[in-house]
Amino acid sequence: EWQPALKNVSSSWDVGIIDGLSGWTTSVDDVPADTISRRFRYDVALVSALKDLEEDIMEGLRERELDDSICTSGFTVVVKESCDGMGDVSEKHGSGPAVPEKAVRFSFTIMSISIRVEGEDDGITIFQEPKPNSELSCRPLCLMFVDESDHETLTAILGPVVAERKAMTESRLILSVGGLLRSFRFFFRGTGYDEKMVREMEGLEASGSTYVCTLCDSTRAEASQNMVLHSITRNHNENLERYEIWRTNPFSESADELRDRVKGVSAKPFKETQPTLDALHCDIGNATEFYKIFQDEIGEVYQRSNPSREERRRWRSTLDKQLRKQLKLKPVMRMNGNYARRLMTREAVDVVCGLVPSEERREALQKLMDLYLQMKPVWRSTCPSRDCPDQLCQYSYNSQQFADLLSTTFKYRYDGKITNYLHKTLAHVPEIVERDGSIGAWASEGNESGNK
Repeated sequence: EWQPALKNVSSSWDVGIIDGLSGWTTSVDDVPADTISRRFRYDVALVSALKDLEEDIMEGLRERELDDSICTSGFTVVVKESCDGMGDVSEKHGSGPAVPEKAVRFSFTIMSISIRVEGEDDGITIFQEPKPNSELSCRPLCLMFVDESDHETLTAILGPVVAERKAMTESRLILSVGGLLRSFRFFFRGTGYDEKMVREMEGLEASGSTYVCTLCDSTRAEASQNMVLHSITRNHNENLERYEIWRTNPFSESADELRDRVKGVSAKPFKETQPTLDALHCDIGNATEFYKIFQDEIGEVYQRSNPSREERRRWRSTLDKQLRKQLKLKPVMRMNGNYARRLMTREAVDVVCGLVPSEERREALQKLMDLYLQMKPVWRSTCPSRDCPDQLCQYSYNSQQFADLLSTTFKYRYDGKITNYLHKTLAHVPEIVERDGSIGAWASEGNESGNK
């Protein structure tokens, strides 16, 4: 039972898998609407997840020596939400209904449950998800045949999910756990999104925009000049306000002035996401960048300007051959997580250094990778203060060193430009870890492996 009762949610209790468009009249063209998506009702899915954790909750109360007959209210549940597009899911043969060949999957993970006891200020954590990035803890909520770039259809289908989520944040769940009725409140944190999805949900321009970051207002040129000193300023409510300014243009400014005022917010933010950094795509984005640096160093680009495409292609095949021969690393069409993890190692740099003519450049490359490997555990680990406290303490220093190296030795690549994830890695990691305690735990891997 919910107190007060949920608004905008149907009152039937025997809910299984429902038509994903329930709650909307059919407004989606081209596709038979009843085929396009299936989902669980959000509140029902959460109750089911809590019932699955019933034993863990009771166990947690016992471990903390709390008398379970007194602990009936004050439970807080923190939920991580993830959403990601899945590429080609076309039917290979067969003749189902005509549906888009792409799909989007939305899921949630119960991250922690805590209880506030009379007389205590802080909540006591009685359940913490031990493997927040496993597909086993990641519960699917909605599956849709939509292209993640089709903003209209995506928002039409996730609309009811957003409405239910809003209703639940304003209400308490009364649920029987361990034979007694207990009251739970929910906090939702949308952190399992890649940058493309965050920009779509928050109404920001696409990732090639001059506004390089989903956490701060920096432009690409500013981010490449000042690589480290930025703080998180964006949030959902501010994005909504900026969208209103964009829509109404109260100061009658020109398009450029207006865009500068709203810092690239040009669509209506649709669903609140938590400004964080997606660890998996951070790995991939940075590995792509290093792969390009390796090619440039093989061709000694720092000594000359704009080499031809032929030359670049030649350096690339030299690099691929060397990596394949020495590290058994097959070239990939698009960088993926596994390739990124193998490429970002000291062995890989040593192999690449075999192709770099100048001793000085070899040292610079090795130093760059060493610094990166010092920084990486901080945004990968589930609990950095426990797993890698030294690297956490040194992060700001290391990122400053890294930035200095990029802006001097590798200036040819970072003059006025920097990639989105590299900016976030250098500028925002310590602040997010300080706020949330972890970046890795809130990443999207669980959802990604579920997609697979």
